[in-house]
Amino acid sequence: MSPHLQVYKPILSMVLSISNRITGGALSAGSALMVAWLVSAAKGPKSFQKTQKFTGSFLGQIILFGFSSAFFLHFIGGIRHFIWDLSGKRLEKPEINQDSKSEVIGVAALTLALWTIILGKKIKKRKK
Repeated sequence: MSPHLQVYKPILSMVLSISNRITGGALSAGSALMVAWLVSAAKGPKSFQKTQKFTGSFLGQIILFGFSSAFFLHFIGGIRHFIWDLSGKRLEKPEINQDSKSEVIGVAALTLALWTIILGKKIKKRKK
């Protein structure tokens, strides 16, 4: 374990920075799963139906929920870095702390909005 992890008290911006790196790796793995989904569609209806059954299962939905939250976390973190790199603004501690809180709220809002739409469509489909 790195000595700095024992010395410094974790703060939100530190956790988000580490999470941004982790979600980058997770999104790479998730992209491989998306390719597998496309390959199953190319193989034919039987193969695609099996894949759809898994993605529609409780475990599949949890994986997709995690993938979407990782996507939004990495995306919003990337926007923050883009702003820092292009403008050199929002680099003071109070601004970074404020932006960290905004990032968490944004990730939660976008993830919940996406899944409200997805689950809403599923419910409508079942009623028909």
